[in-house]
Amino acid sequence: MNKETLATNIILHDRKQILNDVQIEPRYKDSTEYRDNTTQIIADFTEYSPLHNGHLHCMKEAQKKHPNALFVAVVPGPTERSGRGLPFIMTRQARAKTAILAGADIVIEGPPMGIMGSGQYSLCLAKTFQALDADIIPRGYKNINGFQEIMNRIKRGHGIAPKPYKMVDMTTKEIVLEGKLEEDNYVIVSLSKSLTKINFDFKNKFQFVERIQGVSGTIIRQAIQKNNLDIAINMLPKTTVQVLREEIESNNAPLHNTRSEKLILETVNTLSKNELLNLALLDETTVNNIIKNKPFSTLEDVKKFINSGFSTHYKTRVLSSLESKIDKETISKYIEIYPPLIRVLNYKDKHALQEFKDRIPHRRIILCQ
Repeated sequence: MNKETLATNIILHDRKQILNDVQIEPRYKDSTEYRDNTTQIIADFTEYSPLHNGHLHCMKEAQKKHPNALFVAVVPGPTERSGRGLPFIMTRQARAKTAILAGADIVIEGPPMGIMGSGQYSLCLAKTFQALDADIIPRGYKNINGFQEIMNRIKRGHGIAPKPYKMVDMTTKEIVLEGKLEEDNYVIVSLSKSLTKINFDFKNKFQFVERIQGVSGTIIRQAIQKNNLDIAINMLPKTTVQVLREEIESNNAPLHNTRSEKLILETVNTLSKNELLNLALLDETTVNNIIKNKPFSTLEDVKKFINSGFSTHYKTRVLSSLESKIDKETISKYIEIYPPLIRVLNYKDKHALQEFKDRIPHRRIILCQ
């Protein structure tokens, strides 16, 4: 099977899954009523695309401080697209395998990042931590001037709201930091804001781990693209290298430059203006451009007529939306009930799985096949 066919099959499967999920009646129960053991849960959300030494360092630091806790890795799932709208290097099943081999106890499926706005998937992520009744939330950060104060406030349970060119304490309304934040640090404040919005008490739950030096995502991607992992061998755990090589040999990786051109062309060439306007993330300028210039015969032709939008990654997110063909109403319902259930992608052993089930009996858990 070629990679574009694999991408197409994944999107079709995940579209069906999302449409089915919005029909599920979620199990909403107060976890404190059902918590009959003291096992703690470390909940870590990371793309693992791929899992590198920085991810491993964060995992080990959390486990070192909480050796008896279950480490639950939340790996973004449906549509296999990042928050930037870009395809992941490997499928979530392969990324889950790297997490287990690196030392995670449980890997569950996270929200479909690529077809949502950043605030929307941050909210879904916050709801995931709430569903897990998370005790510890490890997050890697970059040590910049002023960010220590933000971390101190988050540790006290204060949400920090990212505003244009400033960060505002949601409890005191004070401006904590002027200017913008880099991506890793921005994710932290955005998550604190979302957790505050859903009234999840995260006081003393964040464990901040300073990012290590010597890991470059760009170099890792280049090494994978060239099928020469030796270029980045010092940046990756041996277990990640093992899985990458297996996936590359099976022609299941790398996928980070692979789109389903077939599905995108089908969407832009067959949907009406109103149907396109109803798709997640699409704006009127882009839709008008598509309607005016269709039919399209190549993906490159489509890209030319996507509006620049308000964010750096708007175009790639629109491409992901055109692939998945999920409408705004479905996304809205999906966020409202998220997560309708907990999908376990992989687990260390049967004992860890049973301990996980016993720890959150208030949620519906299924194993992904």
